Amino acid sequence: MEQPLTPRAGRPLKPRVKHPLKRRGEQQATPNPTQTQQKTLDPLASPAEVPLPEPRPTDAQKTDASRTEEQKTQGPKSGGAGRFDEEGRFNEEKSHQKMQARPEPSTDTESEPGPPAIAPTPPQKPADAEPGIEPPAVAPQPPQKPADAGEKMLPDPRSADLPDDKMPEAEVACRERLKTLGVEFEAHKAESNPEIGCSLPYPIMLKTLGKSIGIAPGTELDCPMAEAAARFAANVIQPAAKAEFGADLKSIGQASAFVCRPRHGTRKLSEHAFGNALDIASFTLSDGKKIEVGPAPPEKDAKFLDAVRKAACGPFKTVLGPGADPDHALHFHLDLEPRRHGGTFCQ
Repeated sequence: MEQPLTPRAGRPLKPRVKHPLKRRGEQQATPNPTQTQQKTLDPLASPAEVPLPEPRPTDAQKTDASRTEEQKTQGPKSGGAGRFDEEGRFNEEKSHQKMQARPEPSTDTESEPGPPAIAPTPPQKPADAEPGIEPPAVAPQPPQKPADAGEKMLPDPRSADLPDDKMPEAEVACRERLKTLGVEFEAHKAESNPEIGCSLPYPIMLKTLGKSIGIAPGTELDCPMAEAAARFAANVIQPAAKAEFGADLKSIGQASAFVCRPRHGTRKLSEHAFGNALDIASFTLSDGKKIEVGPAPPEKDAKFLDAVRKAACGPFKTVLGPGADPDHALHFHLDLEPRRHGGTFCQ
């Protein structure tokens, strides 16, 4: 309990102010100059109550943040109100100390994006994205390159054949025999391709294979092959058609004659490259019937085709047709390729 003081003559006594105890963690407060001045200039204050100073205009306009900072620096006030303000300041100071303890992010840190909450997953592979598509059991093979596209052909002595200034006697005699057989033909200019090796120095273009047997389209061959084809048509094909169908052979449909190319899939030149081969695809009879070469012809057609094919092995050195290989499934291949001891190759 505070004891009342006896006023002295001529001087009023200052009231005794109760100073609060300092608490742990409380920072040393610096005296406010304003409060010190008010204590000095207020001699008429009563001992029982000390009035609080009015806030200055500048203090009323301060923000809440500046008020908290000011209360932190001001000294303790007397009375119960001072104790309430002291406890409030104590709690605010503790909160403020916690906030100061937290490290403030730097400007550089805020400008950089933080790590994602979930690690990004890599995009799926096309095979995973479409599980229904399975890889082929066998890897696709590149298309077969033609033998004459970039590879050099195997040498053939006939590639060097060139026409002479004067036609050889053998060629002249062959043309005379064709005329006797009733074959219509025209002389054609020489064929030569040194790059590949094709050569046909004395070609002829056949129009017919005899007096009544045509051939189409235009067929370019050398004379010996043309003579062999004309004799075979007159001596073998014509009698076979008459015996099997009771009609004469009217024409032959050819699939290939002179063509500058190698044999399929090899570097060896084909007999077609020298005008020494003829491919026959069909036969047309005088009654309009057409017999086509194929793997499964009608029974009567098959009998005729089989007879022609067997008879060709001898007059021609090579005979190929359906069943020999896929390249000859739709025609007969006939040629005069020279073989050892005059042998033949027929399939």
